Amino acid sequence: MTLLNCLLLSFILFGIGVFGLLRRRHIVAMLISIELMLNAANMNFISFAYFSKGDASAGAIFSLFVIAITACEMAIALAIVIAMYRRTHSLDIDSLRGLHE
Repeated sequence: MTLLNCLLLSFILFGIGVFGLLRRRHIVAMLISIELMLNAANMNFISFAYFSKGDASAGAIFSLFVIAITACEMAIALAIVIAMYRRTHSLDIDSLRGLHE
């Protein structure tokens, strides 16, 4: 396995995440797409740390920060999803337009 293979796999995962984010109307599927994009970024950090000649722990540290921030983001996003479902009884993103009323 080379660095190019890791970066290509990460690019494909990130592309699938972007496609899912732009094409889905269901909010949970959109959150899963965002998670896939962040995991692709983590894969880049770990790949560069593994194949670098210098300090290999920098990629792992960045990856841990991304994982911690993602956990906080997903907790807040799921709380918003639960509040949205209680109010509209739907998880379609178009029903968010009426939440300010």
